[in-house]
Amino acid sequence: LFFCSCASDSHRSQRISHPSVFISSERERERERESMEMEGRRREVVVSSLQFACSDDISSNVAAAERLVREAHAKGANIILIQELFEGYYFCQAQREDFFQRAKPYKDHPTIARMQKLAKELGVVIPVSFFEEANNAHYNSIAIIDADGTDLGIYRKSHIPDGPGYQEKFYFNPGDTGFKVFQTKFAKIGVAICWDQWFPEAARAMVLQGAEVLFYPTAIGSEPQDQGLDSRDHWRRVMQGHAGANVVPLVASNRIGKETIETEHGPSQITFYGTSFIAGPTGEIVAEADDKSEAVLVAQFDLDKIKAKRQSWGVFRDRRPDLYKVLLTMDGNL
Repeated sequence: LFFCSCASDSHRSQRISHPSVFISSERERERERESMEMEGRRREVVVSSLQFACSDDISSNVAAAERLVREAHAKGANIILIQELFEGYYFCQAQREDFFQRAKPYKDHPTIARMQKLAKELGVVIPVSFFEEANNAHYNSIAIIDADGTDLGIYRKSHIPDGPGYQEKFYFNPGDTGFKVFQTKFAKIGVAICWDQWFPEAARAMVLQGAEVLFYPTAIGSEPQDQGLDSRDHWRRVMQGHAGANVVPLVASNRIGKETIETEHGPSQITFYGTSFIAGPTGEIVAEADDKSEAVLVAQFDLDKIKAKRQSWGVFRDRRPDLYKVLLTMDGNL
């Protein structure tokens, strides 16, 4: 079903660009998938999760991401996940007006453009997380780059946290894309962002739309208000549950390192706990990183075997959407 390897060393819109080209490419990918099924070829995919410490310098962070993408490709990876907002420090520790200058428009975004070239060169899929400026709105967004360098569109983070050290509501509007899936060369994938990973509704929505693998780029670590609170095991178990409940593999990428941000109340510090992982379709961990080391995780999955297991397990056959109306309420009252 899978192989895995880990290497470490010291070292949330509408499709904006060229919709007609996107539709044509999507149809071509769907025809390729159908052709593989008709010819009896196995649909196997190798996924990768990257983990590294960020500085607050865009060029060095993007270079680090590219270096690890190349390492993942050398290990055979087809779809490679980079952590959330990897261009710099996780700035949401503070509410600062000057940090809005970190946002850039989706169109002609330099890091997305660089990753498009890299994806085309290596023939890999790369979801690219970025701080998006859209006129007077701002989003925590991710662009999905296919293996030929095509930009398949973006997802904007739906669930926006607000708590000590993670004050994202100051910067980000709630995403307006809804949960989406993207037909890439290698698989139909669902991609959501960090806090989204705590909501089973998001995972189920993506798999209902046909997602075969779920991806969650993340920035999570210690809690500035309570140094005794360590959420890493809870964080992983929740996503393992998404994988098992939906019978799909899941890839999570988190950063490492200690980051200090100056706030209006003095310095705030988070130690990011890494522990990036890849889970199989029963929620089992098949590859994992530690909490301090740079890492490239790789695992291979047979999508046809997993599809057969998902169909036979009955969790989608026996759903009762007519009974789930309570999920559309905030307080449980219909």
